[in-house]
Amino acid sequence: MEDTLKILVVDDDEVDRMAVRCALTKAGIQMELSEVADGNDAFSILNTTVYDCVFLGYRLLDRDGLTLIEQLRCSEIKVPLVVLTGQEDEQTAIQLLKAGATDYLSKSRISPENLAQVLRSAIRVYGAEIQVALAKDQLRESHEQLIRKNQELERQQQQLQIQNFKLSETSVLKSHFLATISHELRTPMNAIIGFSQILLRPKFGQLTHQQADMVERILNNGKHLLMLLNEVLDFSNLEAGRLDLKAERFDVSKVINLAVSEMRSLADAKNLSLLVQTDLQNTLVYNDPVRVKQILINLLSNAIKFTESGEVWVEVKELPANRVAIIVRDTGIGIASRD
Repeated sequence: MEDTLKILVVDDDEVDRMAVRCALTKAGIQMELSEVADGNDAFSILNTTVYDCVFLGYRLLDRDGLTLIEQLRCSEIKVPLVVLTGQEDEQTAIQLLKAGATDYLSKSRISPENLAQVLRSAIRVYGAEIQVALAKDQLRESHEQLIRKNQELERQQQQLQIQNFKLSETSVLKSHFLATISHELRTPMNAIIGFSQILLRPKFGQLTHQQADMVERILNNGKHLLMLLNEVLDFSNLEAGRLDLKAERFDVSKVINLAVSEMRSLADAKNLSLLVQTDLQNTLVYNDPVRVKQILINLLSNAIKFTESGEVWVEVKELPANRVAIIVRDTGIGIASRD
């Protein structure tokens, strides 16, 4: 061993201490050797000084080696301990190792070779034990960190559940509010539309061209506003899971032409061509005509809104498996492929 080792010999027999000292010297151990004769002195010096190894006599004047080992370990004094016993006693050796001794050696077997071998083995075993203890501490710390993280995740999950519950309540209240407002607003809006239609009938009086134009604007804007209110109501019903389709057999061409005629004034205002291309042998379909018209009006409205020049057209064609495709095209700004 190249490094100088600090070694402590604890034994009440001076001859035994000398035997250990001579054997270590003959073995060529580079050392700084200290000697004490009883357990109290050993305990005091080990409390203040770090040693690479301790050779401990089993029988001391004030106590036995087993008691001293237990006292050292209870005080968390960590050092390699080699117990020197006076006889070959396997049961005693097992007790010593369980108490915390690193190794043991019978005094009758003390020799330079044996003592050097036991010294090296004790230091190596002690180093391995320290590494194992450090690994256990790291594992324990990691386990404690995992427990804390799990607790934090559980707390966050509880908070998310509370937030989700609050959001759900808010969504229900919002849907109820939208449904109520939409319903309440539709009543006066239907009255406005109804009276506008009455004013346009000739039997209720002839309007001037300017008056008729104003009433038609009131009627068209009223219908548009009613459509927006219906969409708000539909949206709230969708969120609440209460929107049902009312499927029936109808002529899809008539529904398309009706939607196009309602949107034509918006297209004319922007000088856009609004065309319909139909390629159907059978125009009867089974679906919800109100929703089909609503979807088509929304698509046409967007197409007209984002098209500054050119045309908007509706293409209707048959697909396999008794399906029909309704396509709205325009010459507007389009949608980027990434979107």
